[in-house]
Amino acid sequence: MRSVASISTGMGGTQEVGLTAVKHSKDQRPGFADHLKATLANTNDLQHQAQTAMEELATGRNGNIHETLLSMSKAETSFKMVMQVRNKVLNAYQEVMRMQM
Repeated sequence: MRSVASISTGMGGTQEVGLTAVKHSKDQRPGFADHLKATLANTNDLQHQAQTAMEELATGRNGNIHETLLSMSKAETSFKMVMQVRNKVLNAYQEVMRMQM
């Protein structure tokens, strides 16, 4: 199972991307970058929970295979969603770069 940290290697390297949210003085709502950071953190947590559940099942500390498979499914679904958002953002960036001025 791939971790969230490996997403950046699929983009052609491990580049640090600075996400800054533009907030107006009266508008204190979270922006896209804030939602993206929260989603990445949540996906990372789900990945760690699934990994822990798999390790506990393999070592015999937890015999509940249903909860293990459920946590793995949640992590997989969350990861797929993050990858789709990444693909859409990359496609939008590529489309903007193809525009002629």
